[in-house]
Amino acid sequence: MISSYLKQAQLSANPTLISTELEKLELHLTNTILPDVRWEYQIPELGEGGACSLFGYLQDEPFKLTDYLKSDEQTQFKLASLQSIVSYIEQQTGVDWYGIYQSTNTSEGKQLLKLAYHGVPSRPLFPLTEAFAAGSNNVQVALSHHGRIINNVEAYLSQGGEYYTCDPKVKSETCLPLFNAQNECVGIIDAEAFKNDFFDDKTLAVLIACCIKIPHFLV
Repeated sequence: MISSYLKQAQLSANPTLISTELEKLELHLTNTILPDVRWEYQIPELGEGGACSLFGYLQDEPFKLTDYLKSDEQTQFKLASLQSIVSYIEQQTGVDWYGIYQSTNTSEGKQLLKLAYHGVPSRPLFPLTEAFAAGSNNVQVALSHHGRIINNVEAYLSQGGEYYTCDPKVKSETCLPLFNAQNECVGIIDAEAFKNDFFDDKTLAVLIACCIKIPHFLV
């Protein structure tokens, strides 16, 4: 399971550490009372080109997951489980921003839909198109199925790397794919930190362990 994920996502990480973190996550999910589901959340206005959020400028109307998902008991359980994983990651790593996205068919085509997150308000949907991938780490990972770890955004940019800067406080970012039982990419996670070299072996092990578990709770 772990080796298969690492191979698909083209990642180099410590399988033993990931196994340990997966066991800890299982215990957390078994012993923790599930939080309330956040069916609505505030979202920012979008900047030119639509990739980045305009921080400090929130839209008047909240984004409603019920416009895209059923609000039945099964969906509520899955969303609550995902929010529990989000809280677990924040507690274990101290990451400044973290979100779980699922590939979803919408009236405007296939998009990444944000199901649960920790941090400041951010855009809820990302079009899964090659054109949008040119300015979105999330979409690049979802289409390529390959993880992306940037531990120094400034250095990455200076070396000619493609990266869109929305929040200048972000110094490190990791986007990782999510795979179902058929090895299809069904979503991604995105994690951001306000300091360089944030994603060490231990932090990546936590993130990857969660990526292995998250698809069980996608809706």
